[in-house]
Amino acid sequence: MLIHLQAAGTSFVLDARGPQPPSVVHWGAALGDLTDDDLAALAEAAVPAVPPSSLDTPPRLSLLPALGDGWSGRPAFAGTGRPRWRLRDVSRPSPGSVLVTLVAAGLEIATEVELSAQGVLRLRHRLSFDGDGEFSLGSLAAVLPVPARATEVVDFGGLWAYERRPQRTSLAFGAWTRETRHGRPGHDDPYLMMLGTPGFDFRAGEVWAVHLAWSGDKQLWAERSTLGPTVLGSGELLAPGEVRLTAGESYTTPWTVAVWSATGIDGISERLHEWIRSRRAPLKPRPVVLNTWEAVYFDQSLARLEPLVSAAASVGVERFVLDDGWFLGRTDDRRALGDWTVDPQRWPSGLGPLIEAVHSRGMDFGLWVEPEMVSPDSVLAREHPDWILGGPDAATWRHQLVLNLALPSAYAYVLDSLSALLTTYDIAFLKWDHNRDLLQEGSAHAQTTALYRLLGELRRRFPALEIESCASGGARIDLGIVDLVDRFWTSDTNDALERQQIQRWTSVLMPPELLGSHVGAPTTHITGRTEALSFRLATSLFGHAGIEWDLTTAPEADRAQIAAWVREYQQRRALLHGGTLIRSNGDDPSVLVHGVVSPDRRSALYALVTLRAPASALPEPVRFQGLDPVRRYTVRPLLLGSQPRTLQDAPPPWLVADGVTLPGRVLAEVGLPPSLLTPEQAQLFTVDAEPA
Repeated sequence: MLIHLQAAGTSFVLDARGPQPPSVVHWGAALGDLTDDDLAALAEAAVPAVPPSSLDTPPRLSLLPALGDGWSGRPAFAGTGRPRWRLRDVSRPSPGSVLVTLVAAGLEIATEVELSAQGVLRLRHRLSFDGDGEFSLGSLAAVLPVPARATEVVDFGGLWAYERRPQRTSLAFGAWTRETRHGRPGHDDPYLMMLGTPGFDFRAGEVWAVHLAWSGDKQLWAERSTLGPTVLGSGELLAPGEVRLTAGESYTTPWTVAVWSATGIDGISERLHEWIRSRRAPLKPRPVVLNTWEAVYFDQSLARLEPLVSAAASVGVERFVLDDGWFLGRTDDRRALGDWTVDPQRWPSGLGPLIEAVHSRGMDFGLWVEPEMVSPDSVLAREHPDWILGGPDAATWRHQLVLNLALPSAYAYVLDSLSALLTTYDIAFLKWDHNRDLLQEGSAHAQTTALYRLLGELRRRFPALEIESCASGGARIDLGIVDLVDRFWTSDTNDALERQQIQRWTSVLMPPELLGSHVGAPTTHITGRTEALSFRLATSLFGHAGIEWDLTTAPEADRAQIAAWVREYQQRRALLHGGTLIRSNGDDPSVLVHGVVSPDRRSALYALVTLRAPASALPEPVRFQGLDPVRRYTVRPLLLGSQPRTLQDAPPPWLVADGVTLPGRVLAEVGLPPSLLTPEQAQLFTVDAEPA
């Protein structure tokens, strides 16, 4: 059978005529309506020549490439024995999907392939064993061919508080391989591996990208071979013996999510964001959050927090989140993880009075937890050392160990403890933290699957509960956990300068409404950098906005500006959290332009951001890309807080007037001259179409 899946300008053609495993004939630009004869002709025409010193049959890359088939690149499958796969069945569960079944001695692999209405491709395998003894799986990955014209790779590195640092390399012959062994994606998660035509950027070039929807260890790679096609691959990284199957058992891989774009990285983002939004129940408007961590740290009491509750309400905060320090004996970060009962010394009447104060001021209440961890100095560790992953003598990280959720007793303890909290108190939101790597070989698969079960069961028991995925900041942001949470903590740093790049690249995959972004204190906790309030407000606006600052110490003028910012965020939430992200490329890396355009392209909001001193005395014009080229739009500056700092004798005249009205094509191609901003400043612009 020949399969053609097509949607949103993307085609995927699969040759599943057998008896060998199916091969991908095409993944990329839409091919239009093809008849059965067209597909047959295409498949036959795609058969290459037989080169010298090779197999005597034309080489073809299957969905499960293996050495025995002539593929000398990285194999998709490894395990006990050397199975020879043969096609058993092909079916079409829906117009946009195909199910392929392969068999070998005692083994079966069912491969699901889906192409969404947004042009997002998903693949996963289900391996079943029905042989004698035990089958040990080494790897089972998805491998997709990419045209030879794609020769540059972009993926990501990073570290704590500096996540999602892009790195670009030319793909020479051989493999560019990224593997993570943190038991979570990690701060250096490759995140999204993009392979594209030379020089591809945000707005131009063909790009093929893969992401593994998994919160444990992973492998992503791009490989260019002299003996076959260029490929992208991804799969769970398994330790030896981590997955063993006996007769009747099976293993299902995480989904590989793959996207093609003809319009650069922004085209990848647009498809992914629309797809993620389509798969989720509509989120209620993302509430403005105040988190207490950088406001009070461990200094907790009702007397200490009531003034902060009042200050939060006065500026329009909608959710008040009590961070670390509320539970039994938790006076610092070296004790008490696992003892999930309210500390009677700090909270002699429990959390009820604080929650009542929060609710009485019109806000809902959230709470920080770190359920996957345990402190050596805790009641839990002393009573149940057998629940600790690697044992109580395992190496500590941030003075803590890992609770083995794969143990039914430990899993039940966490579920019961959290359920008791959520039953006793009216808690709308859990900030769910995960502050260390597992550091135990062969544990990531079981721990990750147990976490997914735990989150799913909590959501079943408490359907109104919202959960944030935090992993010492942004070390667990992926499409495996996205259906189980409502928000990601993008990074532990609230430094607006660092956040500009972190949010720019994290939002390539995740829609901005899922990415927490907070206004911190004037001097940043982590970097020590002091930044203008207007810059911090502009940075936090483009995400799920919040505050992490002791507002009781803020000057009245600052609190008034924050209140105005909250109102602006609330007014523009539908645009910020439902529009299309735009990231413009310029010649000067010290200047960024980004924005969001409404789905109907009638309104937009853009930001011009100076990271450092510009390269030129007269920076290039701001180009407002992503607009309807025919419509006429009025562009006006939007003030958040005080005016951004400039160094100029006179501003551009259009900024002094009441904006300027021009066609979208002119605004995108020519642009408008900006003010001469000093470093670490941002200027916002509203763009509104003229009435039809």
